[in-house]
Amino acid sequence: MAELRRTRDLFLRSMAVIYMFAFSSLYVQIPGLYGDNGILPVRNILQKEPNSFDDFQKQPTLIRLLPKLGLDIQSSMDFIALLGICLSFSVFVSGYMRGMLSFTCLWALYFSLFQVGQTFLWFQWDILLLEAGFLTILLAPAIPWKNETLSPHDHVIFWLLKWLLFRLMFASGVVKLTSECPTWWGLTALNWHYESQCLPTPMAWYFHQLPEWFQKLSVAMTYIIEIPVPWFFFLPIRGLRIFAFYNQVFFQILIIITGNYNFFNMLTIVLCMSLLDDQYLTGRKPKYVPIKIPLVGLVWKVAKIVTAAGSLSALLYYSITLFNLKIRPDWTVDSKIEFTLSDLNEFLKKSVPLSIAVGIMSLGFETLKAVLSSLKRPGLKKIVSLVGCVVFGIAAVGMFAVSLVPHTVIEKETRGKIPPGIKAIHSKAMVYRLSSSYGLFRRMTGVGGRPEVIIEGSNSMDYGWKEYEFYYKPGNVSRRLPIVAPHQPRLDWQMWFAALGTYQQNPWLVNLAYRLLTGQPEVLELIQYNPFPDHPPKYIRANLFHYHYTSWDKKKKRYSTKNWWWRQKKNDYLPILSSDEDSLVQYMRQQNIIYKPEKKPPANMFRTFVEYIRNMIGQMEGFTFVVSIFTAAVAVTFLGIFSP
Repeated sequence: MAELRRTRDLFLRSMAVIYMFAFSSLYVQIPGLYGDNGILPVRNILQKEPNSFDDFQKQPTLIRLLPKLGLDIQSSMDFIALLGICLSFSVFVSGYMRGMLSFTCLWALYFSLFQVGQTFLWFQWDILLLEAGFLTILLAPAIPWKNETLSPHDHVIFWLLKWLLFRLMFASGVVKLTSECPTWWGLTALNWHYESQCLPTPMAWYFHQLPEWFQKLSVAMTYIIEIPVPWFFFLPIRGLRIFAFYNQVFFQILIIITGNYNFFNMLTIVLCMSLLDDQYLTGRKPKYVPIKIPLVGLVWKVAKIVTAAGSLSALLYYSITLFNLKIRPDWTVDSKIEFTLSDLNEFLKKSVPLSIAVGIMSLGFETLKAVLSSLKRPGLKKIVSLVGCVVFGIAAVGMFAVSLVPHTVIEKETRGKIPPGIKAIHSKAMVYRLSSSYGLFRRMTGVGGRPEVIIEGSNSMDYGWKEYEFYYKPGNVSRRLPIVAPHQPRLDWQMWFAALGTYQQNPWLVNLAYRLLTGQPEVLELIQYNPFPDHPPKYIRANLFHYHYTSWDKKKKRYSTKNWWWRQKKNDYLPILSSDEDSLVQYMRQQNIIYKPEKKPPANMFRTFVEYIRNMIGQMEGFTFVVSIFTAAVAVTFLGIFSP
């Protein structure tokens, strides 16, 4: 079996970094999003302290238990996020902390926040972190300070991470086509994507200027990387797995360069580590063990060469054929989808069941190798290792079986054949987000113009309207596009979703408007520029604009050397609201935004300390805070203060 000790340690340390990003990014936003005076106060959805374990399971979050320590709701969220930051920091810098208990705590802490996060915390990457985080618990050593060797069953858990990566990538590719979005089928999605994505980076502006033939070729390459290449994950040929690794990482890096997707792409790269081994990390080849039957070794070597050559040749052939790739006389590449929706459905009817069969065989083979490796161990180590293989093998089979329900969402016929028992188990596991379905960018938004909600305030209904400027989302057309990942400004993100619908579909936006009308400091901290610093405005409204990138081509009308965007007003989005408007006040009371504060628990040293940290840090700019925490962790590691 391939040596994976260093690979596992790198994976565990990288997962600690992802948790560090997630907790620190959320911490600075808690008061404005979830505090008593925030946009969606957690007090409105949090159930009372549980009286029993069954009662706790109705809303399983540690926040419900913390009042016993004298913490109120916001202090409880602050405490959980702070604990998550400190614990992930410790796991990153010290190998002694890199164990099963630490990762169990990290998962429980993030799950507790997720449970009450509402619309601001229910993104696919939050769900992906919970699923990957649970698998990390199984991978982490029970006794981290005795981490000299790798248990054979760890290979099985690495396989589960590989299966998760496969599901993520394969589904993300397939849903773009099953959605029947004309831009994905016409290979024109990237003509709009760089402009219409939530928080583009400066490089997105430049990528948007690239010629159409290149954009269409890029879409074709996206399909190739997401749909056929992931099948290489399970081939017993190391070179093909490394090839797949480079493809996936290259793809994620391009996304990072052009879009601010918080920790999502970094987490996907971390999952790609399941395709590696220690030989890749160290460059040292394993000690050669001569095969007793030389002919068998020769046959296997030839078989690997033939399989690798055949797989790459098939990938190249079908890529050229299915996308009709042709080089023109001017050395540009012409591309066009040469299959139909009916062809796609037939492919899915065969490929989804095939993926399950490949998964069963691959998992069975990995488990068998783990058992055989355990049998080679001496004495008591053999028994302990075999027990580990049985326990973790059963867990792996269970996780694989449960994952079949979300995996088959992309093909209804196969989904219908999943046994009812597995579906029932999945329903129970969904409470803890142990296995979920994925599929990013199903339909391309912003075709014909990026919709953007612009909030304005004034002291007169007729004139003097001034715009509120958010930290990261487009507003001022001349402001440089931001670099904000791995921080996720969750209000800016939801403003993007709000622009795709109506304010009736996003009732939290009315809460935001009311907080601006009352000049709530916690909410104003989430916004970069408040045009009414001395006194809140009397009126608030929102308009819907369509934003477009400017061009670097001097011949085009939208050419500009000063502005990044140009915009057009489309229509009113949110009608004019006033803080003394009876209907608004009544609605805020119904939503419990206007409420009679409950008496806080008596202050104690514990709550005083949590509040002291909050007052000291405040709600500083998120990107700066996240990067500062990470930089400190790297510095501590470099200095070897808490080695190993």
